[in-house]
Amino acid sequence: MEATTNQALFRELRPGDRVEVEHLVKIGPQDWTTTAAGTVVRTERLRHGLHFIRNFDDKVRSDVILLEQPDGALSAVTLDEYTTLRRVP
Repeated sequence: MEATTNQALFRELRPGDRVEVEHLVKIGPQDWTTTAAGTVVRTERLRHGLHFIRNFDDKVRSDVILLEQPDGALSAVTLDEYTTLRRVP
């Protein structure tokens, strides 16, 4: 259910929208939560080859948000099943 909400919000995002992205990072038995907040610079759907032993013509894509943080730094955030995306006022 959360993924569908994230996908719908991702499609609606426009440059200038303010969002907060919460991401669960899993490494072995440990979990960490990290949050990035900022203004959307652009959204993209990028093709990549992150999967091992796939057919050469498989098309694997990820949704990416380029955020400008309050201090001016740019962050590229890739959405996955462990991501929660929220619009902030």
